[in-house]
Formats: sequence, C-alpha cells, structure tokens
Amino acid sequence: MQSKKANRLAKEKSPYLLQHAYNPVDWHPWGAEAFEKARLENKPIFLSVGYSTCHWCHVMEHESFESAEIAGVLNQWFVPIKVDREERPDVDQIYMTAVQAMTGQGGWPLSAWLTPDLKPFYGGTYFPPRSAFGRPGFKEILTRVHEVWEQQHEKVLQQGEQLQAMLKESAAAGDASGGLSEEFLGGCYDQFCAMYDAEHGGFSGAPKFPRPVQFNFLLRYWARTGEARALEMTKHTLREMALGGMYDQIGGGFARYSVDERWHVPHFEKMLYDNAQLLVSYCEAWQITREPFFAEVVRDIVRYVQRDMTHKDGAFYSAEDADSEGVEGKFYCWTAAELRAALGDDEVKFVGEYFGCEEAGNWEDPTGHGPKNANVLFVARTFEQMAKLFKTTPDAARARIEAAKKKLFEVRSKRIRPHLDDKILTSWNGQIIGALARASQALDEPQYLAAAARAAEFILAQLYDPQKKTLLRRWRDGEAKVEGFLDDYAFFIAGLLELFEASQEPKWLDRAVELAETMVARFHDTEGGGFWFTPPGQSDIIARLKDDYDGAEPSGNSIAIADLQRLAQLTDTPRYNEVAAKSLAAFTLRFRQTPVAVPQMLCAMDTALSKHRQIVIAGAPDAADTRAMLRAVRERFLPNTVLLLADGGARQAALAKRLKFVAAIKPLDGKATAYVCENYACQAPTTDVAKLKQMLDAVQKP
Repeated sequence: MQSKKANRLAKEKSPYLLQHAYNPVDWHPWGAEAFEKARLENKPIFLSVGYSTCHWCHVMEHESFESAEIAGVLNQWFVPIKVDREERPDVDQIYMTAVQAMTGQGGWPLSAWLTPDLKPFYGGTYFPPRSAFGRPGFKEILTRVHEVWEQQHEKVLQQGEQLQAMLKESAAAGDASGGLSEEFLGGCYDQFCAMYDAEHGGFSGAPKFPRPVQFNFLLRYWARTGEARALEMTKHTLREMALGGMYDQIGGGFARYSVDERWHVPHFEKMLYDNAQLLVSYCEAWQITREPFFAEVVRDIVRYVQRDMTHKDGAFYSAEDADSEGVEGKFYCWTAAELRAALGDDEVKFVGEYFGCEEAGNWEDPTGHGPKNANVLFVARTFEQMAKLFKTTPDAARARIEAAKKKLFEVRSKRIRPHLDDKILTSWNGQIIGALARASQALDEPQYLAAAARAAEFILAQLYDPQKKTLLRRWRDGEAKVEGFLDDYAFFIAGLLELFEASQEPKWLDRAVELAETMVARFHDTEGGGFWFTPPGQSDIIARLKDDYDGAEPSGNSIAIADLQRLAQLTDTPRYNEVAAKSLAAFTLRFRQTPVAVPQMLCAMDTALSKHRQIVIAGAPDAADTRAMLRAVRERFLPNTVLLLADGGARQAALAKRLKFVAAIKPLDGKATAYVCENYACQAPTTDVAKLKQMLDAVQKP
C-alpha cells in the first residue's frame, strides 16, 4: 500500500517522479536541499534513477519503495534521491558509468550510493526486496552499506575519490593521431558482418534492440562501396523487425526491443526516439529499393505517432509504458477467446493462422509479469501462403487481414491504455521533427512536413530563449525546465536542417545557425576536440563527460559533428568543418578499437571523406516542372547531398547571403532547371526531368 502522505516529489512535473510522490520513502528531487541534508547529517545519498515507462522500475517500486519497512531503513540511514533519467541524462550518465565500472553491468532502475559530495562508492541496478537465488536483497544491501559507511568511512571516501578520478580520466582520454581513414569504415563493416544473424536479422542474440545507427552506417557504406551485403543485411533486418511481434501489427509503431532472437516477443514499451529513428531507416530503405513494404511501415509509424504521441499544440510526447493494469503487454496481447469475441468464428481461424496465434497462447512471460494464455501478434505467413492455404487470392487475403486489423483496433481501443509519459523533450522532438521532414520528402506527404513544422514552432516558443539563443530540455504541463544538454542542441539543429531542406524556408536555417553557434560555444572542447555533454558551470555534477557511444540513440557528438558538416555546406563556413574535423579526430582510438560502437560517428567520417554535393533547382516553387524536379531528388537516397531551391525571390536572396554561387543560378528558357554541383562547381544544367533522373541514378548507384 502506498502512503497517503505526499513526499517532496509531489511538487515535481516529471511523470516518473510523480509516480513515486506517495511512497513512504522520504524522496528528494536532485538538488541543493538533499545535498545539504546529507552533509549536515553526514549520511550517504541513495540515488535511484529510472523513467516512467520502465518495467523493472515499477517492480522495484512495488516491492521495495512502497514497503514501510524498507522505507524506514532508507529514511533512517540515507538521504534518498529520485531522478528521471530522461529529464537529467547528465546525472544518469555519470552514475551509470560509475556503476558499470564497479559491477560490469548497468540498466534501470539504477541504484547508486554516493557520499554527501556526490561521489559514488557502491551501486547496482534492480534489487529484489529479500535475498533469493544467490541475489542479495535490497534490505540486506542497505544494512551492509550503512555498516560500511559507519565502520570503514575513510575507505568509502577513498573509493568515491577513485571513481570520480576514473570518470574524469575517461572523459579526457583520446587519440587524435589517426585522422580520417576509409580503413575505419571497412573495419566497422567487417565487424557488423561477423555479428550478423543471417537467419533472423540483427546483430546480436537475444535480447535484440532496434539500433538504427547500424542501418545508417550500412546504407552509407553500401552507397560508398557498392557492397551488396551491407544493403541486404539492412533490408533483411528491417523486414524481419516489421513482421515480428516487436512491431505493433494492429496500431503501428515499434516496441523498445525484442526479448527473443526472432523479434517475436517484445518488451512492450514504445519510445519516441526509437520510432523517430526507425522512420528514417524505413524511408531510406524505400528510397533505395522502391519496395512498397518499406513505405507502408513509414506511413504506419507516422499514423501511430500522430494519433497517440502528439500534444494538442503539435509537439510530441516521450513514451508509452509496457504495462497496463499492472500487467506487461496486456494492452497488446490477445487470448484465443478474445480473438473469437472480436472477429467471430469464421474469421478467427484465418486471422490466427496469419498472426501465428495458438489456443494456449504463443508465448509465456518467464518473469511471470505477462498476461496468461496470451498471443503476441506477428506475421507468421505471407499473403501468398495464406491464399494457398485457404484457396483464395493474395489480394483477397490481404483485404481480409486489413478488415480484421480494423476490428481488432476498435476492440483494443476500448481497453485500459498503458501509461503515457507526456513530457516533451527537446532532443527527442528534434529527432521526430527531422524524421517527419525526411518522410515528407521521400513519400511526397506535405502533412508530414506540416506536423514537423508545428513541433519545431512549439520548441522555439516554449523551450528556446531568442535573446540568449539557448535551449531548455523539458516542457510539461506549462513548465519549461532544465538547461539544455548537447543532445538537445545537436538533435534539434538536425531537425531544423531537415525542415529547411524539406520546406526551403530560410527561417529554419537561420535558427539552426544560431543554435550551432551556441552549441560550439557551450560544449566544444577547444583543447581536446569533441563536445562535452553538459554545459559549462554546472555545480551539481562531479565530472564533465564526452559521450561517443551510438547506442539506442546516436551520441550527441556524432550528431553535432554531422550538423556542422551540413551547415558548412549550407553556409560556406569553413570553421564549421574545422571544428567537425577536430572533433572526429578526438575519437580515433574508438574508431580503431571498437568501430561498431560508433557507427553514426563513422557516418560523419564518411561525409568528411566524400565530395560535397549540392543540387539546386531553379524555378517557381509552385510550378509543376519545379515540383517534378524536386520530387526526382527527394525520392532518392543521396547521402552527403544538400538540396536547394533558387526561387528567384526572397528565399534565393536569403540563401545567396550565405552561399554566393546561388545568386547566379536561374531557370533556362523559363523552365525549371536543375544544377548538380560538387564542391560548388556545377555540371551543365538541365531542364529535362528525365535527364535529371539519369544523373541522379548515376549518383545513387554505387
């Protein structure tokens, strides 16, 4: 039972902190009040970090933080602090790094014990309330940590000092001796080939995470080298993911990861950043292959995001939980009886064959937290196989499945939905803004562009200071809070640049330049290269780190470098390329040792090693021939290329202030004209769309 008395977290806006606002634990938010209490009472801090859609965070709350007994121990011996990792990724990054160094593993909930001056000395992740199966219980650990704090105080302080020194040393480590080299790209490709699961797709065994940075690298490597396997590994993995249970076959959108190697059984939470990145991956797969399957997935993801993840004023929410009614996956799964009730006896056999359903269920959650006799829906048969099995045609089979999906969606819509984390994060909105702008170009969908623009306007209105040219990180329920981190600047700049290219509106480029100047001033390490994650002068962190790992999200460094490379092309500012090159060089050691850890940064290296291409279309924006030429460019996969429109009016004049060569570009004979340029030197212009397509196909084909 939860305490009826609110603790300090009740005054916070974070959905995760509010979930703990009625725990009997005397929680503090991260801040000076808690730090001062720890110093005055000479107590260690117990730091618990998680997020509102984290399943095991919910489990630990129910088992331990709602326990009056355990709360009593925490309150007596420690100063408990609760942190939302999505609101304060800097705090999470520091103590996750420390816990991984201490234990060799990490994850959420993150549990760490700190000295009053915030230095970590012990930690772990989820702990059960009592010791069992060789795993220490949380109460026993609290008792032991208290005893060590009291009896071995100096040793504990020394451990904290050592871990802080390790954090600072890891941030400073670097090797800029290697420079740029195609060898690093080849090394990354070779490692992905060795890791590849040829049967199911993906680059690991279970659990399998959709890591779109892998696809970003492989598709650019294919474009550079013509290595067919790079494209095939990407296509196969994307197809298997979208046919599996990790993809919501009824409502669209991808879950966080698959717990098995077949993409069959998901961990059911949905994250905005996963779906934003995968939107781009499926767009690029469609641009290269023209396979309608990939375009269908793009449209499905957009429908999901617009339907379930969009604030009334246009920005995008953060995540949806895996749990509903206290059960993981209950919203998404179906028993055989539920399918019969929704579809009727005539259709349930057909639909069950297609989605791999069984009377007793097709999966069982080994943790015991999932629904009983449940079916996860995945595509078990093709429409051709269904047609042969049921003596019909593939088109008729498709129509039956589409009709059944609509019925199931209507029934599911009446269920109790999972918790929605409705905070709005600048960095994650930057990702979905960029993805929607890309999709609008690839599929010629103007409403996607309109949605991206609305979200960008929201961020600029609510989380941007036009006087200081700075960003805040989080908005929720009318409150904007937390000074922006590198990720917020890098991802939002990237989104603005995609918006500019899709709309050709100069205002988006203007804002991107302003924010890039702020990003370089606040985060760039002028001595060692690369970018710090945190802004200067933060008093509540013990180390300033540089993140380079391209994991579930690309690192801020990878995106910041790419932003500057692109801005150098769009503004002819050599300084941006100089900062980008120095930053790439700072991570040479990583390129040599573990290139698969930094595939997005290697995309930036690919850009640095490539000729810079500009495609300029001269013509009236609304003219049919101009639109046809723009469409020819936008529907193709053309990495390291920027698209510009010379409209003969205010847009061209604004662009020419930054790129002087654009001023002289004009239509020929009153017709829309395409100029394909490399490093600002242009080929002979053409007014023939067919000729432009030939030129672009020659560029796209490796």
